[in-house]
Amino acid sequence: MADRVDIAIVGSGPAGLSAAARAAECKTPHVLLEASPHLAQTIHRYQKGKHVMEEPASLPLRASLPFRAGSREQVLAAWEEGIRRLGVNLRLGAEVTAIERDEKGFRLLIGGREAIMARSVVLAIGLQGNIRKLGVPGQDLPCVQYQLDDPEEFQGETIVVVGAGDAAIENALALAFRNQVIIVNRRDEFSRAKEGNLKAILKAIEEGRIECYYRSQPERVEQLAVGRRRARVVLATPDGEAQILCDRVIARLGALPPRAFVERCGVKFPSADPAAVPVISPRYESNVPGLYIIGALAGYPLIKQAMNQGYEVVETILGRQVEPADAPLLQRKLERLPGFAGVDGAIEWIRKRTPVLSPLSPLQLRELLLEADIQFPTAGKPVFRRNDYTDSFYVILAGQTEVETADGRRFRLRQGEFFGEMSLISGRRRNATVMAGEGCILLEIPRRTMLRIMQSVEEVKQAIDRAFLKRAIQSRLAPEATPEQVEELARESSLHRFRAGEILFAEGEIGDCLHLVRSGSLMVSRNIAGREVVLSYVAAGNYVGEMALLGETRRTATVRAAIATETIRVDGKSFKRVVERNPVLRLRLQAEMRQRTAQNVAMQVDPRGGDLISFLLAQGAGEATDILLIDESLCIRCDNCEKACAETHGGTSRLDREAGPTFAEVHVPTSCRHCEHPHCMKDCPPDAIHRAPNGEVYIADNCIGCGNCVENCPYGVIHLAGPVARKPGLLAWLLFGLGPGPGEAPKRSDPSGEKKAVKCDMCRDLPGGPACVRSCPTGAAIRITPEEFASYARARR
Repeated sequence: MADRVDIAIVGSGPAGLSAAARAAECKTPHVLLEASPHLAQTIHRYQKGKHVMEEPASLPLRASLPFRAGSREQVLAAWEEGIRRLGVNLRLGAEVTAIERDEKGFRLLIGGREAIMARSVVLAIGLQGNIRKLGVPGQDLPCVQYQLDDPEEFQGETIVVVGAGDAAIENALALAFRNQVIIVNRRDEFSRAKEGNLKAILKAIEEGRIECYYRSQPERVEQLAVGRRRARVVLATPDGEAQILCDRVIARLGALPPRAFVERCGVKFPSADPAAVPVISPRYESNVPGLYIIGALAGYPLIKQAMNQGYEVVETILGRQVEPADAPLLQRKLERLPGFAGVDGAIEWIRKRTPVLSPLSPLQLRELLLEADIQFPTAGKPVFRRNDYTDSFYVILAGQTEVETADGRRFRLRQGEFFGEMSLISGRRRNATVMAGEGCILLEIPRRTMLRIMQSVEEVKQAIDRAFLKRAIQSRLAPEATPEQVEELARESSLHRFRAGEILFAEGEIGDCLHLVRSGSLMVSRNIAGREVVLSYVAAGNYVGEMALLGETRRTATVRAAIATETIRVDGKSFKRVVERNPVLRLRLQAEMRQRTAQNVAMQVDPRGGDLISFLLAQGAGEATDILLIDESLCIRCDNCEKACAETHGGTSRLDREAGPTFAEVHVPTSCRHCEHPHCMKDCPPDAIHRAPNGEVYIADNCIGCGNCVENCPYGVIHLAGPVARKPGLLAWLLFGLGPGPGEAPKRSDPSGEKKAVKCDMCRDLPGGPACVRSCPTGAAIRITPEEFASYARARR
């Protein structure tokens, strides 16, 4: 006869252990079934000595078992002692092969033969049985592994770690003590890492103990037959293809839910997305009554969260009312919402009103809300203004907003719609002004949080990409088009990525599409007398390729990515159909085409302007939003620019006039480019580097002087400087009135004496603009934006 229990718990990870411990503490008949020979198999397989973090730090622990930050061995020992003390009914080596439900409850098959009967089932099986592989040729070679048990096994090797999550970071850090380690991150930051791991990996990269390839991913892995190294990893990087000779590849790319088994239990998933998590209620119950899902399988992989869920699910099964541990934190954030009657009701209210967030499980939405802010702006108040450099993502929970575009058009966004995605993705300024309307309630989601959600929930990413397509086409390409015409263009459009130097289309090809630049920048050139002549530069938000479509001709120029670039490819046939039906759009595009043709002809007649654009792009202008140039034909070498910079910034100049290259009497001094996706910003442990609403990238006072930004800036424009005692110069008195008055002691920029990072901040606190430009007596120093490159180059021919 089959054993009978009240609660059968499948999986002995943190969630399952916590549930079993609470059931034992409550003297409830239960069984904890674990397929492996160890409890907490995932934790058991952590690398030896791994430090296990107690996160989220703000969340209290609610569990019958202890959990404190410590080594893997310490955590496991505490849990083993706890289950012995509580008398948990643990069965190891008991693989559950099927779960069947009838009117009496559940029947669990162990190894396909033995059965256990239970009134309720808690699935806490995690994800580790479904490891995500590289997905490239060579992913199953002997030199590629997807698990690291003991980093001390390897010594003197070159090891490539692929991944940007906690497991990848911890593996890389542990291996770096005895090996040369390269970590490959397909994003430009470690957005999914715990705070402690983030600080540790950034410090290791800054100190040179680990090399990092950002915005890169493997294209293939090859086994080598000869040579000292065993393998070659070929990467796609923003600068083109890179090859790394190594001894092994360790890929830590996460895992997928064991969908087939869970679906055989009758549990439903919200979509066909392989990464989707099952549909569960706020109290962890699936669509199968009596079958509960907790832990990583429910979308909550952090140990403290999983343990809280284990405790709470048993309380729920026993019929006791218990609020989740995060409820007090959320209540303080949500209690101003209309009709607030509790956290669960408020979360469901938000879910119903925000289609873009509806693919998130209730638990994922709770996590997002802990990091987001709810705003109640008064009617008429700007949420942000056009040309601001902010990057939060907004969802309208109630009321409406009014959007004013650059050409003066106004339209409204209503409840459930979202905005802010264009700056979130492109890194460029806001392209419209958004004002709050009557009864407006907004959910403001930080950039880092939104990027993490987009990476982990494909449906959210697709919804934002679709909106970006339509809005970019409407605002940047065809503002005259009707909503139906925009929808037609969007249906036939797609997103494409190009590496630096990669060709979008070549001179002489038949034109079948145009490209709207989503992020990055492009260079347009022609072959004239066997020499490539640059005609123009195309920044994010602009488009190329329409001339061949409107003129029914072949491509008249070659277009390639100046830096790593994303574009929206608009199908040529759809574009021509819409243009034919919209005479106003056709006339505007034809006028722009004639203007571009005239500019290109002028460049071809005298290619020096194109050479100047090529020079500027080679100096990083392709990713700049503002760059300082000096006309050496006007410069008298007085160094007023450097002196004014120093006197404006505590005695330390952020400008080196003499340093930097020169072409055709245009000099690019060592000064910040204020990049659209700042390299310096991504690896700052105290989050001290910010972008002001006007676009200036600046370093705040909480800089700790770690030097990460100095290492990450490819243009050498950041340096570490200590405090400088100074007296005011005549220039400071005349221009700014800075420095101590008569009889006052000179001031120090920082009384602590510690070195901190300094860089150009465009004199953002001075109403007159950059001091370097204002102090130049001849007008040699100017600051220009990428959109002005072509006109500047033409003017200097």
